[in-house]
Amino acid sequence: MKAENMLAELNRIRKDLDEDPTDIEWLTLHHVFCFVSYKMGELQAYIDEQAEKGAFDEFEK
Repeated sequence: MKAENMLAELNRIRKDLDEDPTDIEWLTLHHVFCFVSYKMGELQAYIDEQAEKGAFDEFEK
């Protein structure tokens, strides 16, 4: 599993919403996307740890 794939999916979900800074759903997705995009190395390390525990086994079948 790659961090880039998860970030791309998060961005797709974010883009599905109208950009509305008064909407908590859009606001949350936007800022989580921005934050995570700056922490790609840490996200990949977390994903690698989770992969070792089998967290993505069902998805990757």
